[in-house]
Amino acid sequence: MKSPLVVFDLDGTLLDTHADLVESLNHTIAALELAPVSYSDLTYLVGNGAQVMIERACKLQGYILKSEELPTLLQRFIAHYTETMPGLTQPYPGLLAALDALKAQGCKFAICTNKMESLARTLLERLGLTHYFEAITGGDTFTVRKPNAEHLIGTVERAGGDLRRTVMIGDSINDILVARNAGVPSIAVPFGYSDVSVDTLGPNRVIAHYDELTPALVRGLLAA
Repeated sequence: MKSPLVVFDLDGTLLDTHADLVESLNHTIAALELAPVSYSDLTYLVGNGAQVMIERACKLQGYILKSEELPTLLQRFIAHYTETMPGLTQPYPGLLAALDALKAQGCKFAICTNKMESLARTLLERLGLTHYFEAITGGDTFTVRKPNAEHLIGTVERAGGDLRRTVMIGDSINDILVARNAGVPSIAVPFGYSDVSVDTLGPNRVIAHYDELTPALVRGLLAA
């Protein structure tokens, strides 16, 4: 029997990235002389990768973005975000202790994020966290992305896991839906960037702190 695999979303789930995302996004849209966005706007902006975040920020500020403007803006965002990371980004409280406790009980880990894979990998490397994960996939790794089940299924395959022994953890509707679409149990965290209360999204469990992410919880979800 293969080891249990715990798959994490990245932004708002594994890492608190809000300050650096907002800073790089505001640097990007400053090229269009748009007013900056704020942390309160983040739940609307985040969740579908940098390109969508830029498009949504422009729409939020009443700017009609031309398709030919997007590649330059995307490169501006990527360059600034890459140069400044990890910035203020940190793992959420209790995460590392939870990972170590789960690992000691035979669990393995993977990342399934709609962030560009290269940005996710660079961020995790600079935080010294890459060694925890059997696979890291982003919104551009496959031809589909969350909430399409194939994104999670492909992540599990790359991690050498078994879908029947997998749990998905996230902070948004994309994470809960990708788990549901792939037929795996989900855990939601309420401290991320969801624009609605995560308990309304229908996860199997909600944990308020990573102290609650225990081997017993993972085993219970898989047994159920």
